[in-house]
Amino acid sequence: MTEITLDQARTIISKALEKGAELGLKPLSVVVLDAGGHVKAFERQDGAAPGRFAIAHGKAYGAVMLGMPGSAQMARAESQAYFMNAVNGVFGGAVVPVPGGVLVEAGGQVIGAVGVTGDTSDNDAEAAMAGIAAAGLSGKA
Repeated sequence: MTEITLDQARTIISKALEKGAELGLKPLSVVVLDAGGHVKAFERQDGAAPGRFAIAHGKAYGAVMLGMPGSAQMARAESQAYFMNAVNGVFGGAVVPVPGGVLVEAGGQVIGAVGVTGDTSDNDAEAAMAGIAAAGLSGKA
């Protein structure tokens, strides 16, 4: 199985932040996790609230642990709140089921996830997708 590299993680973060600047978004925080849910890299822009790490991590963690992007998690939470409540119980409240948690794939396999927070959830997901594409990988938002 292919792994997400540190260079790819750094590219994802750099390009996601560039996309945020291009779109005029609020200060972003971006985390990249490997396929096991471990932090590969993280950056928080100047002016971003310090609590944004936990939110970015929760978005990415939910995506990689459940194998579904934040948009799908949100839909599931809206239709079956009991399921997402149970999931958050299993994962110690660490899942943030909203857009901005994006699966990273290579060769059809999930190799990690990206979590972006700071602006609207849809804008966060757009920034994540730009970073993933810049690293030569595929994303599922």
